[in-house]
Amino acid sequence: MKLTSKQIAVLDAEGHLLVTGGPGSGKTTISILKAAKIASSSLRPGQRLLFLSFARATVSRVIEAIEHERSVLPEHKKLVDVDTYHAFFWRLISTHGYLLGLPRKLEILTPSAEGIALSAIRETYQGKTKLTDAQKAERNARERDERLRLAQIEGKICFSLFAHYAADLLEGSARIRGLVATMYPVIVLDEFQDTNSEQWRVVKALGQVCTLIALADPEQRIYDWIGADPERLDHFKAAFTTTEIDLSQDNHRSAGTDIALFGNDILKGHFSKESYVGVEFEGFEPYEAQAMTTLVTTIYAARKRLTDAAVKNWSLAVLVPTKRMTRLVSDALRSPPAQLAPIPHAATIELEGAILAAELIAFLLQPDVDGHHFERFVDLLCAYFYGRGGDTPTKGDLSEARAIRKACDELLARNAAGQPARKNSIIVATRGTYEVARHVTLTGDPDGDWRAITRILKEGECTRLRGLADEARNVRLLDRGTQLRQELSQDWRDNGTYANALAIIKRSFVQEHFSTSSRPETGVVVMNMHKAKGKQFDEVLIFEGWPRYAKGQIVANLDRIVRGNERGQVNDQARQNMRVSVTRGKRRTTIITPSGDPCVLLVPES
Repeated sequence: MKLTSKQIAVLDAEGHLLVTGGPGSGKTTISILKAAKIASSSLRPGQRLLFLSFARATVSRVIEAIEHERSVLPEHKKLVDVDTYHAFFWRLISTHGYLLGLPRKLEILTPSAEGIALSAIRETYQGKTKLTDAQKAERNARERDERLRLAQIEGKICFSLFAHYAADLLEGSARIRGLVATMYPVIVLDEFQDTNSEQWRVVKALGQVCTLIALADPEQRIYDWIGADPERLDHFKAAFTTTEIDLSQDNHRSAGTDIALFGNDILKGHFSKESYVGVEFEGFEPYEAQAMTTLVTTIYAARKRLTDAAVKNWSLAVLVPTKRMTRLVSDALRSPPAQLAPIPHAATIELEGAILAAELIAFLLQPDVDGHHFERFVDLLCAYFYGRGGDTPTKGDLSEARAIRKACDELLARNAAGQPARKNSIIVATRGTYEVARHVTLTGDPDGDWRAITRILKEGECTRLRGLADEARNVRLLDRGTQLRQELSQDWRDNGTYANALAIIKRSFVQEHFSTSSRPETGVVVMNMHKAKGKQFDEVLIFEGWPRYAKGQIVANLDRIVRGNERGQVNDQARQNMRVSVTRGKRRTTIITPSGDPCVLLVPES
């Protein structure tokens, strides 16, 4: 890439630096070259440069970009550490948390485990949409108090408290700030516009002792709902003596197209051109079969374009507005309508339910050591329903968990009294499938044994366990590499059983949260629009839901980019989310929307 005058200015700047620009403007690339320059001239022996980003996928992309940057010498690449904000915060907390009065032994409370821990509080309230502002405030306060109790008494730290405790440590100890600065005198802050108030506390503390390079897109702030502040860049400039360099006029990702222009026009709410190079539109009739047929055939055409163009390791993203839509699309690509050929793909979904399902399957691999195996199995099944919704459990899931627990308690009481289970009890089918799984002959081959247990759940008479098995397929658990296979195999060799399967699986998911080894996606990928942030693909298809009609009137309009596809629901958040999604494409972006009720963001305002 030939450097522009402004990128050269970034390389030459001294002190705190704020680099702004839109998608593909070269912020990441120039920050890598800046890091290399610093590594070659300013670091003392033992020092390194730290590059922080929010998403592991972004971290992976930065690592790959560093590896492939030919102008950076190998010895300088080794001096750049790339990690997530969360991983950096956790290192501080796990090392120095005792100074805040936290227990010496700390563990991470994953989102699914957090959902389980807070289920007792959440059961006492209606769904979030039905709560008054006062009730929401009360619920939030009770949840925060419980999170703090879990941290301070039990040493279980949820992700939402990482920045809080890291900030307390850095603000409260000049020695800790000095230790960080000694190791990392320069820190690059990617996606800085999305920092919340607690993360900003961390940045302010670090800025006292480290040189900060903040990379930001003021128009890509799509996390207002978790505390991102539109004034954050002004806060940075007010807190530090800062050089600001604006790269917003540059576009390296989709050069030669109008993709970036179209994204900016979506943000402004008016269109400067009648057609945009690299941006296409497909319509479909508002019925599921027609919608999915249009999507599948559009994917066929995109794959052919990329293959014909000999694009190496091509990537094609299907971006959808909701979690539910991610699953619908993934299922449709596995079994398309109209006898179309299935499309191999990866689906990026919310993993809370899949993780909890995997934990239950792992437990079924373990032997019964004390006669209480079934009770613990039921505990995990209840945990699945309590935790699979993450921060937003449904009332149905909470009720399901209570019903299972009640039925299990009744069964145990009847067994103790020498009575059989009630024939119409919901636990009967669950117990039946459980017993079949317990009689599987395990072989010590983790993959084969895992599949055998999953198949029994999938084919059993218990509908709850069939659904759980479906959920578990969304985690390619044993595809994560050889480490997990090796641990399960070693467990079998050491014990003659999978004595520690559940602990091994739990540990693997915690490690996965901090892994930076994943590679950027290739092939066809389906994901929620929010999850595309920080990523890039050769082509992007944006696919939304469609209206349901009765007597010629729209009676439901689910899974739309704008809620209900109503003009009154258009806001900055919806526009920013759409812009981010549009600009993920390097070669082409195609928007697939219902013909009779197209996305309201595409309709010029009168």
